[in-house]
Amino acid sequence: MLIYQYPPLIPGILIRRYQRFFAEIELASGEKIIAHCPNTGRMTGVCQPGSLVQVSPQNNPRRKLPYTWEMIQVKSEIWVGVNTNLPNLVIRLALEKRIFTQLNPHYRAIRSEVPYGKKSRIDFLLTKEEKDPPVYLEVKNTTLAQANRALFPDTVTTRGQKHLQELMTLLPQAIAVMLYFINRSDCTEFAPGDEWDPTYGKLLRSAQGQGLLILPCRFEVNPEGIHYLGTANLCLE
Repeated sequence: MLIYQYPPLIPGILIRRYQRFFAEIELASGEKIIAHCPNTGRMTGVCQPGSLVQVSPQNNPRRKLPYTWEMIQVKSEIWVGVNTNLPNLVIRLALEKRIFTQLNPHYRAIRSEVPYGKKSRIDFLLTKEEKDPPVYLEVKNTTLAQANRALFPDTVTTRGQKHLQELMTLLPQAIAVMLYFINRSDCTEFAPGDEWDPTYGKLLRSAQGQGLLILPCRFEVNPEGIHYLGTANLCLE
């Protein structure tokens, strides 16, 4: 199911990513450009120099960089989304289409960036009738993979640990959901990245035991757009 359609993209080759925000790219025309890298994380396994990439031209005259790095090809026909501004936009569109049947899609309102916990904001708050518990939904972009298994996180994330702890405080009065946006189509399983952050893995398992709903959602990314593929198998052993 196509959820999001990209504007016309321009292909190129990644020369290097540096200082987190910048990517040097050689376009198919031979021109070398500096594109904005919206993903400020480690991008483990998804920023190999020499890989095919796609960038989008930006027409905002206030921008210093005229291109945004959108995706990278990690193997034949497998693209990984780089633009971390898109997962929440895509999830918003998917919520409006009511495609996540696990959420009992009879909610009336979808609100974004709602304050909760200790100076945190939930990505989405879904509300139904006054007597029904609200749904607090947090989204985590996921690009790390080992074979066919997506993993989150790819580094120690104290922010992610805090989100799990605060979601647990909402239970059981509210429905708490952690949605992992698997930003590549070659993963059919999901597991916490215990090798990179064992504390996060322990918290996730504890949260599930207390009632947290975990949704590892698979997406196919390609130059046409972003397609929803369903959920991955959850592996918490």
